[in-house]
Amino acid sequence: MKFKDNVIAFIGPVCAFALEPVARLAAYWNLPIITGMGDQPPAEGQVSLMPAILGKKNESGNFNDKSEYPTLTRMSYCQCRLTLVFLSIFKNFNWKHVALIIDRSDLFSLTVGKNLENGLRRGSVSTYIRDFDGNDDDPCETYLRDASMYARVIILCVRGTLVRKCMLAAHKIGMTKGEWAFLDVELVQGTHWDERGWSADDEQDKAARKAYEALLRVSLLKPSLSQFRNFSKLIKYKAKENYNYTLSENEEVNIFVAAFYDGVHLLGMAMNETLTNKKNIRDGKAITSLMWNRTFSGIIGRVRIDENGERDADYEILDLDPITGRFEGIARYYGEARNFTPAKDKHIHWPGVSDGPPKDVPLCGFLGNDPACSSEGTYYITLYASIAFLVFTTFVSILAFIINRQLKLAADLNNMSWRVRPEEVLIEVSKPYSSRLALQKPTEIFEPALQEKLNCRRRSDTSNSSLPPAKVYTTVGIYKGSRVALKKVVKKKVDLNKKLLWEIKQVRDVTHENTVRFIGACIHCPTVLIITEYCPKGSLKDVLENEALRLEWNFRMSLIHDIVKGMAFLHSCEVGVHGKLRSSNCLIDGRFVLKLSNFGLRTLTTPSEIIRDSEYYYKLLWVAPELLGEQNTSVIPPTQKGDVYSFAIVLEEIVVRGGPYDFVKNEMTPQEILEKVEKREEPYFRPDISGHDCPEQLSELMQRCWNDTPEERPGFDIMRSIVRQITRGYCENLMDDLVLRMEQYANNLEALVEEKTDQLSQEKRRSEELLFQVLPRPVAQQLMAGEMVKPEQFENVTVYFSDIVGFTALCAQSSPMQVVNLLNDLYSTFDRIIGFYDVYKVETIGDAYMVVSGLPERNGDNHAKEIALMALAILDAVQMFTIQHKPDAQLKVRIGIHTGPVCAGVVGQKMPHYCLFGDTVNTASRMESSGEPLRIHVSWATKNILETFQTFKLELRGDVELKGKGAVVTYWLVGCTEQDPRPPTPINTDTLDPNNPYPLIFPELSK
Repeated sequence: MKFKDNVIAFIGPVCAFALEPVARLAAYWNLPIITGMGDQPPAEGQVSLMPAILGKKNESGNFNDKSEYPTLTRMSYCQCRLTLVFLSIFKNFNWKHVALIIDRSDLFSLTVGKNLENGLRRGSVSTYIRDFDGNDDDPCETYLRDASMYARVIILCVRGTLVRKCMLAAHKIGMTKGEWAFLDVELVQGTHWDERGWSADDEQDKAARKAYEALLRVSLLKPSLSQFRNFSKLIKYKAKENYNYTLSENEEVNIFVAAFYDGVHLLGMAMNETLTNKKNIRDGKAITSLMWNRTFSGIIGRVRIDENGERDADYEILDLDPITGRFEGIARYYGEARNFTPAKDKHIHWPGVSDGPPKDVPLCGFLGNDPACSSEGTYYITLYASIAFLVFTTFVSILAFIINRQLKLAADLNNMSWRVRPEEVLIEVSKPYSSRLALQKPTEIFEPALQEKLNCRRRSDTSNSSLPPAKVYTTVGIYKGSRVALKKVVKKKVDLNKKLLWEIKQVRDVTHENTVRFIGACIHCPTVLIITEYCPKGSLKDVLENEALRLEWNFRMSLIHDIVKGMAFLHSCEVGVHGKLRSSNCLIDGRFVLKLSNFGLRTLTTPSEIIRDSEYYYKLLWVAPELLGEQNTSVIPPTQKGDVYSFAIVLEEIVVRGGPYDFVKNEMTPQEILEKVEKREEPYFRPDISGHDCPEQLSELMQRCWNDTPEERPGFDIMRSIVRQITRGYCENLMDDLVLRMEQYANNLEALVEEKTDQLSQEKRRSEELLFQVLPRPVAQQLMAGEMVKPEQFENVTVYFSDIVGFTALCAQSSPMQVVNLLNDLYSTFDRIIGFYDVYKVETIGDAYMVVSGLPERNGDNHAKEIALMALAILDAVQMFTIQHKPDAQLKVRIGIHTGPVCAGVVGQKMPHYCLFGDTVNTASRMESSGEPLRIHVSWATKNILETFQTFKLELRGDVELKGKGAVVTYWLVGCTEQDPRPPTPINTDTLDPNNPYPLIFPELSK
């Protein structure tokens, strides 16, 4: 940096060898020096020439000693702080025995090691310190063996390639299994540092990766701010533009470059303060003192320079992820706070089975000769005690598990969240295919006189069959805002015993895509309501008997597959069996997925009295022959093989699209059919599907399922694979059809959403434009964002006032509508004109028109120019303006302009208004009122600014008496020497588009 050809500060250098003499020269010349790096100066034993040049004793200095370097500021880090980082790690893991191995052949490793050595000695945590020549052959193994006898934590201050050799040596002698921890220093994360990774593309990579799991790495915290990313992009661009050097895409920008940038920034702040306080700019020590003990936001984040001119850098502790093979941050050390902070949702991958950090001291000592472990008897006592403790712990764990399971089971049984109060349910009362819908009061559902109202969907079979009419009852209700299906059961009493609670727990735990979800039950006797998931498409029986539906075999096979999947799940869960499988209990939801219902809850669903009517016998047509002999009992016991038989009857319904035993429905009653089935005489009486289209494999499966011997019927787990194979030839077409329909629906939906979105965007834009006409755009945007608009003082703006001469007399001669039309035409013309200038219309009150320039966004002195050009354009437009109801009359306006300070802000909440306050507004108003028709009256303040543009023609009017001001000198604005290209021809209101009465706000609506 140069100031009047004299150097006033040094930036750099980086290397300690060069920095040491330059820093001494800077101190000698009293100049500030800032470096972006600056490790320790040359190590002990190396000679520095600079003290001899300056006439001092020939010694190598220490950059921390600011008595020798009083003007030196380091912006990156100080090796002296590394000790604090390591001590924070040791404190966190309670480590007090630490070994330090130093490579003296590498300058960086040596300086870091010596700093750590001094710091660890002061911290009383070092027990073994050795340095060696890293150029020797395999020096690591010997030193590692020696270190293992003194410490379980080993710091490797060695060059990058030697880290891998030491870790491989440690792995070879068994020190990477979790009993020892290793640490090293990699100041900068990235490719520009020396290679310190485990991979070398050789046969030892696998062992090296395993060994590195025992290594923790200390590194400077990598910047993650967006400013640094943008800075990196700029560096790459400048490198290419200025030096023709192209950084590769993956090549990172060195953070020390950013440190130099922050250093220049810090120097600039210090010099600005020096100049502001009128201090000596060449006093390097004074400028340096302003940079020390300071915090600011830099390009790499928060920068803190301590009272000794060193940056409190932040560090990161890295650990190798054994899965990805990459080092990831697991903790951070913040230099300003000086604390160890573990990262959230991160943990250290400690090797071995201990899953924790190594102990500071082994159980039997470092050499295994601790007296507590030396006796063989003590060893066996410890062994037996450990085994006994393990057995006891296992027993207690098993006992706790059993108790916890029993407690959880008891809690599930006693969980009464399934109970529904009567007032929580509303019943939909409607007729089939009726659009009218009513909600029944919750108390009415238990009145016997209103039972018929419960039948929301009733359909009777009007055929001449001897079978009973097929009545389908589906009661639909509203529970917690959702539609549900209600099943009514008449019971005199409901006992909440363990059996009932167990059955409810079982059905509550059933969650499958092909089973209906149980929601709850209302056990308000004598009518019990069971609440389940509502399926809007009805039952399988409804679908099969609806002749209006065309059922292709691909759709039928899909339904069959759903039944098999649902039954296979029920047979494998705690429910174990359905027991009531028939087409009326196979429901179809809105996605045409079949779901099984009415399973389980046998205690709750069994009515108190069984009425053996035609409907009762009709339901027995799905019951297996071996179970029909139990019909004299209160409840027929369900079995899994009985469910298989019921499935075969459902298959017959799907094939013939009719009820069970459809081939004899006109000849036999349900009781007669049941008698023939129950006799079990060969040939067995079974449904006949001959003459119906049915796949041969499905027909064979059906016959196997209704076999008279239950053991020969296949289980649903076997049937699942059989049905899947049969379905394979059909469901491919079904999937194509479904995909095509879904694509069409999605396309229509996308078009509809796009149209609605466009309409919404247009309406939003209109609303915003209307708001922008009422308030200035920046102010309106603040209000829309929910922010408070604070009043603001503007030092210099120009205010315009105008009104119509003789407006009162004109109103007396015109109707109210004519006056409104006149003002609308005139101010529409004005509004169109001011749109071409950097002005803001404040308001219109009657015939008064007020405009201002210079706020809410300042524009220098252009506010006077913008108002003057606008006033000339308005004056030209007024002279050509025609009054519709008085075409021969000449409209005349007075215009006044004044410049000065104002205060502006938003007033009001329901109808917010942007108002101006101050004497400038009053003066501009008086300039207008004291003016003359068709002339522009300009104040002395405005005239002084207009003269600076040298384009406006002004005439002296003379002294004018203004209220509150006395006699002041004013001027007439008569023209401009430069033609203003912005204002177009004034609007002719006769040619306005009748479809768009607001052409200034919505010009796009005009055709």
